[in-house]
This record gives sequence, C-alpha cells and structure tokens, in this order.
Amino acid sequence: MKKLIIAMSCMLAFTAGSLQAKDWKEVRIAVDVPYEPFEYKASDGTLTGFEIDLGNAVCAEIGAKCEWIPQAWDGIIPGLLARKYDAIMSSMSITEERAKKVLFSEGYYNTPSGWFAKKGANLNTADKAAMKGKKVGVQRGTLQDNYVTEKLGDVVEVKRYTTADDLVLDLTGGRLDVVFLDYPVGEKTIITDSNYETVGDTIPVGDGIGVAFRKRDQELANKFNKALKKLKEDGTYDKIMKKYFSYNIKI
Repeated sequence: MKKLIIAMSCMLAFTAGSLQAKDWKEVRIAVDVPYEPFEYKASDGTLTGFEIDLGNAVCAEIGAKCEWIPQAWDGIIPGLLARKYDAIMSSMSITEERAKKVLFSEGYYNTPSGWFAKKGANLNTADKAAMKGKKVGVQRGTLQDNYVTEKLGDVVEVKRYTTADDLVLDLTGGRLDVVFLDYPVGEKTIITDSNYETVGDTIPVGDGIGVAFRKRDQELANKFNKALKKLKEDGTYDKIMKKYFSYNIKI
C-alpha cells in the first residue's frame, strides 16, 4: 500500500509538473468576424484589423505563433471553456458577470458607444418618450445590448443581431430606426455612407476591453499583460492604433 501511495504521489507530481511546463509556443485565439475595424477580412480573405495586428504583435513578443479561430459571439465563451482555443481577443468588455467565468487580462483599449441612424430621422435618443415604438438594433450579448435594454427596453423594440454586419444591413434596409454599437464600428461601417449620421453624443459604456482566458491559465494571462505593457511603452501599440483610428483608444 505504501509503495502504491508513493507511486501515485509521483504520478500526480509528474502530471502537475507537465501542466506547469506548458511553453505556449502556439496560442489559439478566438475572434468574432466581422467587427471592423477591430477584426475583419481583407479583400484577399486574410484576417486583419486592430486586434489582429495587436494580437500578432503580442505573440511575437512572447515568442508564440498566433492561430486565429473565427467564432460566433454567442458561443465564444463556451468555446473557450471547452478548450477549442486558448484566448478570446475580440473586443470583449470586462464585466463582473463575465469575470465569474473567465480570467481577463488588463484592459488594452476602450472606446465609447454611439447611436447611428439615417439622416433626417430626427431622433432624440436621450428622450425616452420620444423613442417610444422605435426599432433599435444592437449586437446580442454586448454591453450595448444591456444598455439599451436597461434604459429603453420598456418603450422600444430591441432587435438583437449575431453580427454587426447583419445589424448594419437592417439599418440600411430600413428595418431599423437606429442602432447602438461601438462608435469605431459605426464610423467604419455606417457613416461612410453620407445618407447616415451619428445621433446625439457618444456614451462611455463599460470598463474597457480585455483578453479572456480560462481561469487556470494565469501564466498565459501574465505573458499577455507583460507583452501588452511592453508594446505600449515601445511605441508599437501607438503605431498599430494610428493605422486604424484618428483618436486615442489606449488605456
């Protein structure tokens, strides 16, 4: 019995040591595409965008190969927990509810949210009574979804979409009165058409965006935090940011 206990102890120690020894030479990162300018496909079909470039720079810094795995937003956290990939770097807002399930990196960007509608719609999104009966588009399961539901859910028809592209299509197709989403996304996908405009002021929502990991992968999260800090300090982050934005999103 004693020999059996010793053998089992050695086996457990070996297993634990093996788990600790993971070198993270390859990191699989989930991304919900399209979400321009953060992640989208270029004309040749390759993935590009602010988070793709930043993620590749992080992987280079930690000496790992990035493998980008497209994943619909609705299943992105379950996929992480099921070990389909190692991290989520897809504009995921850091929230208390999500932090119960995943481990977040330190925030690496923050942007305001904005209302977008067709010119001449004469909407006052700050006036609840004036919004009564309007059709409002949001991306399902986002902070924007939570905001509209909480602030206007009892007077408007909230229409939820799996992707930002579907949301924009319904706005331009006249099936929505207004949409509420990350301002940079609306800037790149809606108001490039002169028939559409922003409505009212931008609104800060949430505490920033973080990379999500499984809670057991603290070592990987530490590597990302260290790399992101270095990229901010050496100017790499700013160079990537200026490629996609005319304003500062760094936190």
